[in-house]
Amino acid sequence: MNLQKMIPTMTSTKWNIPGSNPLPIFGNRASVVKLVKDSIGYTDQLFKTYGNVVSLSAGGGTNIYSPLLNCPGTVFTYGPESMRQAISQLDVYSKYPLSGTLYRKRNDSPRTEPLKHFLVGLFGVNGQTHRQHRKLLMPAFHKQRIDTYRDDMVAISQLLLEKLPVDQPTDIAQVMRMLTLRITAKTLLGSDLGEGDGKKDDVLQVTDTLQKALALQNNPLLRLFPVDLPGLPFQRYLNLIAKLDEKIRTIIRTKQASGVNDSDVLSMLIESQDADSGLTLTEDELLGHTSAIFSAAHGTSANALTWTLFLLSQHPNINADLVDELQSVLQGEAPTIEQLHQLPLLERVIKESMRILPSVPWNLRVTSQLTQLENYELPIGTEVFVSIYKTHRMPEIYLQPEKFNPQRWENFEPTIFEYNPFSAGTRLCIGAGFAMMEIKIILAMLLQEYRLEFSSRYPIARSSGIPVLYPKYGMQMLVRQQDRQFTQGVGGVQGNVRQMVDLPT
Repeated sequence: MNLQKMIPTMTSTKWNIPGSNPLPIFGNRASVVKLVKDSIGYTDQLFKTYGNVVSLSAGGGTNIYSPLLNCPGTVFTYGPESMRQAISQLDVYSKYPLSGTLYRKRNDSPRTEPLKHFLVGLFGVNGQTHRQHRKLLMPAFHKQRIDTYRDDMVAISQLLLEKLPVDQPTDIAQVMRMLTLRITAKTLLGSDLGEGDGKKDDVLQVTDTLQKALALQNNPLLRLFPVDLPGLPFQRYLNLIAKLDEKIRTIIRTKQASGVNDSDVLSMLIESQDADSGLTLTEDELLGHTSAIFSAAHGTSANALTWTLFLLSQHPNINADLVDELQSVLQGEAPTIEQLHQLPLLERVIKESMRILPSVPWNLRVTSQLTQLENYELPIGTEVFVSIYKTHRMPEIYLQPEKFNPQRWENFEPTIFEYNPFSAGTRLCIGAGFAMMEIKIILAMLLQEYRLEFSSRYPIARSSGIPVLYPKYGMQMLVRQQDRQFTQGVGGVQGNVRQMVDLPT
């Protein structure tokens, strides 16, 4: 879909959403800086001051996510009704590529052309195109297909977990990133980064280049000065995504030439064809889906695992009960597909962790027509950030919302608009089933073998830019053999994580 054609014409609707007043000289830049530094902390202040529909800057004029040229401003909101509107009204609320404002540079020169598909995937298509692409992708993420990835998840987890340095401090966030990265590389592209096969080098370069490009996207200078000149982040960024283009194209063409029916996701996408229309995905569309899936898949799962392990380390009774369940059902082995359904506490622990510390705390949308949110009119092109994090903490929905309490899920079924870690409806994360199975398998294997003891050497501070939530300084833990000494390492947590979760002193 040519999103340039979707750029709407500004209406004369007056911007009347309340927000902080721009500062003299600096204007609304101060608000933007505060948001980028800590989106959760800053919007919490805005919500307390102005209510559940707020503007980043009074009068509008900000642009954080939307690649449209005429963004009138940025609105933050939370709650089931706001979530329902953003998720359900597909003709009103559109999505755009994860590259955000950089996407508008895609037609500037041959050097910027990779932006036409980098991090696009399902995030960057709307309407009929989104429906067509989702239909083509669905077979690769059908439950029966996801179940076939179980053996790869177990094998890779076993290889990495057995190398954990016992009785030494370890950044568990980094371990989880590497583990989910290898699982994603194997299931998406067909090659484990630890294998010695001929495909490894191309896949290794894809993963390394993609991670560097994603890290560079968080550099504020990249968006402030998107100019292709030596020494500027934007030139490095364009070099990286050009290299990524080349490597993924090589993998795609190698798979096409081999004629072998591989079982990885990319192979399925290459072969996917709509039975009614005969539609297939172009090479550029395959590039977009590959980079978007890879980016979303390993990072969010790694963050979810890291936060869950942290929360368990600070709640010894829950930790003990979970290990009891795992060892009773699994007897020290990796879970089978059938056994994954016999671990109710594991399911509740993960759901509660994703409620209280969601890996993706924001649902991002852009209005494609004039609409109303609460008592405010939103002009066409308004970027709307619906807070999953804040919705998950509404006391009228969740009793004692700052308390980590997996037991709440025993007789509690919130609506899809009240609990929303994977979005919902036709925009439900296509990899939600994959992610849940991956997280369950890794936790089940790790917790039977090891006890992770929190180390208070560093504060646990959130890095909550747009749109992810992860521990800014990593997550230092001591890796112990599973000795059931669950009270060790409890307490002493420093950092602003204490503003998000009730923790022992």
